[in-house]
This record gives sequence, structure tokens and C-alpha cells, in this order.
Amino acid sequence: MIEKIEIPLSKKKIIFLLGGGVILIAGGIWLAANPENFIPNLFRITDPDFIRFWGIAGIVFFGLALIFGIKKLFDKRSGLIIDQEGITDNSNASSIGLIKWADITDIRTEQVMSTKFFLIDVKNPEYYIENSNSRLKMKLLRANMSSYGTPLSITLSTLDYDFHRLEKLIKESREKTCGNNV
Repeated sequence: MIEKIEIPLSKKKIIFLLGGGVILIAGGIWLAANPENFIPNLFRITDPDFIRFWGIAGIVFFGLALIFGIKKLFDKRSGLIIDQEGITDNSNASSIGLIKWADITDIRTEQVMSTKFFLIDVKNPEYYIENSNSRLKMKLLRANMSSYGTPLSITLSTLDYDFHRLEKLIKESREKTCGNNV
């Protein structure tokens, strides 16, 4: 039996991410309003409509991220809970809630640029995709499935915890719960 471990959301990290989102939205507004002032020689892009499109796309994408970040800033729940049942994830936009130990077949780590994250392989990935509570989350989970072979990922970008400590903690908790079946 393992004890319940609750890892809080990092308000400091969330505020930092919100600041970055505001800057990127401002950049998108600038691109959409002034596509002719874009530095074409840098990327050899000269079509103002193309530049305006990407400015608007940036506003939409980072606007949604900003809304998610504001919700997380005021979220009182733990970012991650590890207990006898499994891992309850509340850390990012594609978080699915409880991932039962019995469903987990593997836990891998991946890194994109400087961001490390965990990939949670499960027996029935479609179950988690179909039981997501929004279309946006379903699309995010399908994108994860397409890119990584699993819909479930845990990132520490909003958690107040060290990556290597968490990796060790998750793997030890899984071994204690599942025994030698892992």
C-alpha cells in the first residue's frame, strides 16, 4: 500500500506562462494588424495574407492557452495525485483525471526542446480519448496519440516538483502497487 502524495500546481510557473502568453498574443495582434512590417528577408515570406493568417492563428491559440492558464491559476485542486488507485492528473489542458495503475502498461519520458514530460502508455487508449470531457481535449489527446503512440502525457510546466524526483516517485509507486507485473 502506498501513501497518497499530492503535488501542487506552481502558481509562480503559471504566472510566468501567462506572461509569455500575453506577449505572444501581442505579437499575433501586431502581425495581424501590420503584416507588411514583417521582416520578409528573415523567412522569405512576403505574402501579407499569409502573415496575417499566422497572426490570427497565434491570437486564437495563445488566447485559448491564456484562458486555460487563468483557470489553472485559481484552481485549488492538486496538480497531480499519486495513490493506491493510480495517478490523478490535473496538470495541463489534456489532463484526463484518474489513470488507474491496472491500465498502465508503461511509463516513458520524452523531451521536446528543453521540456521533459512523461508518456503514460495504457491498455485501452481509446477509452481515455472517448471519455474526455470536451472536444478540444479529445483533439489534444488524439494529437498526442498520433505523435507519441499514447494519448496521455504529464508535464511539469505547471507543477511544483522536480522532474527526476517525480519520475522516481511514479515508478516506485507503480512497483509497490503492481508488484513484479510491471
